[in-house]
Amino acid sequence: MKTYIVGNWKMNFTVGESSIYLHKLLKKITPKKGLVVAIAPSTIALQPLSLQIDRKKIRLAAQNCCGKDYGAYTGETAVSQLRGLIDFCIIGHSERRFVFNESDKMIREKVAACVRNGITPILCIGETESERAFGETADVLKDQISTGLADVSREDLDKVIIAYEPVWAISSVKGAKVAVPDDISSSIDIIRKHLKDTYGKSTDETPVLYGGSVNPSNCGAYLTIPGVNGLLIGGSSLIADQFNDIIEIAKRVTA
Repeated sequence: MKTYIVGNWKMNFTVGESSIYLHKLLKKITPKKGLVVAIAPSTIALQPLSLQIDRKKIRLAAQNCCGKDYGAYTGETAVSQLRGLIDFCIIGHSERRFVFNESDKMIREKVAACVRNGITPILCIGETESERAFGETADVLKDQISTGLADVSREDLDKVIIAYEPVWAISSVKGAKVAVPDDISSSIDIIRKHLKDTYGKSTDETPVLYGGSVNPSNCGAYLTIPGVNGLLIGGSSLIADQFNDIIEIAKRVTA
C-alpha cells in the first residue's frame, strides 16, 4: 500500500507565488518508492504548475471540480477539463460542505465524475464537534461514505481515496482541537468496517488518509495508526520547510 502526503493550499498564493513555492519544494524533496506527494493549489495555478512540476517528486491535485463533463455551468471546471493536469481531486472538504453548502448529491456526482475521467477522487468525510459530543460520529461517517460513493462500483472502489478530517480538528475552524491517535483509530475502524460491509470485500487497497491540524510534531504518530495510509495537510503545506519535514518523517515511519 502506498503512503500519500497531500498538501491542500486552499485559497492561498497567487500564480506567481505558487510557482516560486513549487520551485522551492522541488529542490527540497527527494522521491521515495511507495510515497506519493501531491499539492493542491488554486485551480487557476494548475495549468502553469503542470508545466513546471516534476511528477517523479510531486503530483498535482485539484481542490474541487464540477460533477458534469460539460455544459452551461458558469464558473465551474469539469474534471474532463483537468485531465492531463492532475492526478487527484479533493471532493467534499468540510469547507465545501459547510461554507458553500454542497449537497450529498453534488459530492456524489463529483466523485463519480472523477472516476469516470480517470482522476482519483479524495473524498473527505468527518463529523462536527456537536455530532461528536452527541455520539453521532459512526452514523455521520457511514452516511457520508454511503452517499459519496453511491455511484462507485465494487470494481472501482480501489480508484478512490478517503480522507478522514474531523471538522472539530481542522486548524482553520474556530476552537479547533488536536485529535489524539485513539480518536482517529476508532474512526478509521468505523470507516474500514463500513466499506467492507457495504462492498463485501477486503478494503485493504482503499487508501484512507487523516487530516486535521497535521504538523511535523504530530504527523509521525498519525502515520503509525493502523489503517492510516497518509495525510491531508492544510496550514503546514504552505510552509516549505514544514511540508518537507512531514515528507521526511513519512519516509522514516513507513520505511
